[in-house]
Amino acid sequence: MPKSNLRYFFAGILSFAIWGFFSIPLRNLKAFPSEEILYYRIFTSLAFIWIAIVLFRRKQLKADLTYLSSIGFREKRNILFQLIGSTLLLTSNWYTYIYAVNNVSLQSAAFAYMVCPLITAFGGFLILKESLSRLKLISLGIALLSILLLATGSFIEVIWSVIIASLYAFYLIIQRKMQYLDKLNVLAVQIAMAVILMLPFYLLKHEGIPQDLWFWGNITVIAVFFTIIPLFMSLYALIGIPSSTLGIIIYINPIIAFAVAIFYFGEHVDVHKLFAYLLLLISVIVFNWSIIKDIFTFKRKTI
Repeated sequence: MPKSNLRYFFAGILSFAIWGFFSIPLRNLKAFPSEEILYYRIFTSLAFIWIAIVLFRRKQLKADLTYLSSIGFREKRNILFQLIGSTLLLTSNWYTYIYAVNNVSLQSAAFAYMVCPLITAFGGFLILKESLSRLKLISLGIALLSILLLATGSFIEVIWSVIIASLYAFYLIIQRKMQYLDKLNVLAVQIAMAVILMLPFYLLKHEGIPQDLWFWGNITVIAVFFTIIPLFMSLYALIGIPSSTLGIIIYINPIIAFAVAIFYFGEHVDVHKLFAYLLLLISVIVFNWSIIKDIFTFKRKTI
């Protein structure tokens, strides 16, 4: 991998590593309804992201506005449809993930991001015409075997996982097509559109703003450290690496989430699940073998 692309690769790794710990603040809010957590996650994220853009990224915002004014009606329409589609997918992914963590199981949420890479990789191959080498196809086969082993557990958990995974996988595929706009600006518009989408539901069931400081502390952590920062890094990574590669990097998320479920929340995991996670780790290594080899080669050359 060229040195210039390494930053995109590491941005992708860091984004999903952060998300691996997402269940901790979500479980802190288990007493609150999933839709209420979603509403205030979106509202708070909107405030923080636009403050950041206005204070630190006005140059990128002006550049995007200039670009939009220079393109034709068809291109603008395509961008609008992509924004609407990606917003619907992202918002639905957020809700289903929150619900799964607090009402189904932590392992179902982690399992979702094991299914997601398969969908993303094949989606990138079929829709975006991204190539997959024989080694990468073998790694996907290993990952599929792992998923089948894990699916021998709860059928309900598997259904929730597939839904969550599909929503995020197709979100990533759409994002890959939006190459000419600043990723943070795109995310800011998506969150703004999510607010417009969710506001009628919020007003319909509004029963007052929560007064609990514990709630707002966790919502702020979720908005900044588990929404804006990792989402921006994952979208930034898509600039320099294929969605199929980013799709496999997603496996870092469930591996960490799996560890959090066991060592932090004390969830029981049997031997066949441990074996399945080991297969996932092998799949990640095989899929990204050329990247890993290039990284170590680059390090040896610089020593």
